[in-house]
Amino acid sequence: MSDQLIQIEHLRKSFGGNEVLKGIDLTISRGDAIAIIGQSGCGKSVLLKHLIRLLKPDEGTVTFDGQDIATADSRWLREMRYRVGVLFQSAALFDSMSVAENVGLGLKESREYSPKQIAEKVAEKLDLVGLGSATNKYPSELSGGMRKRVGLARAIATDPEVLLYDEPTTGLDPITSDMINDLIVDLRDKLNVTSIAVTHDMVSAYKIADRIVMLYDGVVQFDGTPKDAQTTDDPIVQQFINGRAIGPIQVR
Repeated sequence: MSDQLIQIEHLRKSFGGNEVLKGIDLTISRGDAIAIIGQSGCGKSVLLKHLIRLLKPDEGTVTFDGQDIATADSRWLREMRYRVGVLFQSAALFDSMSVAENVGLGLKESREYSPKQIAEKVAEKLDLVGLGSATNKYPSELSGGMRKRVGLARAIATDPEVLLYDEPTTGLDPITSDMINDLIVDLRDKLNVTSIAVTHDMVSAYKIADRIVMLYDGVVQFDGTPKDAQTTDDPIVQQFINGRAIGPIQVR
């Protein structure tokens, strides 16, 4: 089995004449912990959506474990998606479902588990995120941080090999954000997963990633360790990670 899990080559994507991705090249290996950073609107979430074929490339390829995702049949795609867990930016919980029902939804839809097995898995995953006592609560009864943790429990319910995080700390206070960051690191180590997080929160990026990829003007501007990012002489990277208004990046 190759260590290379995801290969992105010459990926281009436009929307209504606006070219967002202009030729992304990126290799992700098993066990990587990557933070994808960049300005709002630079294509971070667009790139993430290509990894599970919510979007198809205009040009280029995305391969997962050797298979071109864009040309894969529905059966392979379904199996691949069970190998990938996603924590959406807003957690994307169903308000009419309890915490347990939200976490167990994917397991129920797979039709591979009995109700008892689903209940056991749900309890296990909620314990992992520190919400074992919230099984019967509803999203409206939860804080923002708790909703994120329920979303994370749902993301790991199928025991995925890869976890995708779309802005995992957005909308959270600094203390809750740090708790979510700790949880991401803890789950990565306990579950031995490959983690890919889209974020503009540099505190989070430095804590959860051993590799930082910056997108700028539709391409990969930087790819290296957090230390490399902090010490590079690239003015674009330095302006972004230090949050400076003055520099080569124009404020939109």
